[in-house]
Amino acid sequence: MLSDDQLLRYSRSIMLPEVDIAGQDAWQAARVLIVGLGGLGGPAAAYLAAAGVGELVLVDDDRVDLTNLQRQIIHAEGACGEAKVSSAEARLKAINPSVRITAVDQRLQGEALERQVCEVDLVLDCSDNFATRFALNSACFAAGVPLVSGAAIRFDGQISAYDPRDAQSPCYRCLYEEGDEASLSCSESGVFPPLVGVIGSMQAMEALKLLAGIGEPLTGRLLLLDGKRMQWRSLRLRPDPECPVCKRKTRDAG
Repeated sequence: MLSDDQLLRYSRSIMLPEVDIAGQDAWQAARVLIVGLGGLGGPAAAYLAAAGVGELVLVDDDRVDLTNLQRQIIHAEGACGEAKVSSAEARLKAINPSVRITAVDQRLQGEALERQVCEVDLVLDCSDNFATRFALNSACFAAGVPLVSGAAIRFDGQISAYDPRDAQSPCYRCLYEEGDEASLSCSESGVFPPLVGVIGSMQAMEALKLLAGIGEPLTGRLLLLDGKRMQWRSLRLRPDPECPVCKRKTRDAG
């Protein structure tokens, strides 16, 4: 049940017929895992906290560095040298003191990652490397937990949702081969500062839609943003019948 203060705080969401009390209750009851508290994870976490998601599990093993501050707006200069999860937790608590935060200051792998995924309702992949993305994808499809994945480099961004509950949903592995890692990173290639805010905010929007069953999610679609020309492209995605991660699900559905 929402308190009087919460009804007032979230009133602008609740007045949307698609959200209403039921949607707000769904957000408040949700537990969301966010992997990566940098340029993507910062704005995504901030909007989820502001919207009233009940618990956020923050995972990152990095420390705040001066070079992060050009785009990672959840961190302040005074947090340099501090664990990103600790810096982000403090900012999120300032935004919404009622949100529950679990901060994991380490890189999750293997069984530890699988356990965390099994204990949440949705995962946001805000990481910056293919190894983590592939591991999260496998864990989410094994556990039946929806995954919202975003990426940004230079002036180009992308976002999609992968939902193992949907028989027609591809997975991240359907799009990318594990041996094709083109090790692009912001530290090596640069990134336009607002780009990560755009993609991270959209990850939060997709997460809220999936949690409350609102509208049409990005499942089966990949949105590509050309930031220099401010042009969006939408690509339809299909499951790969030979995908080693989700082919059994696809075949069973057929």
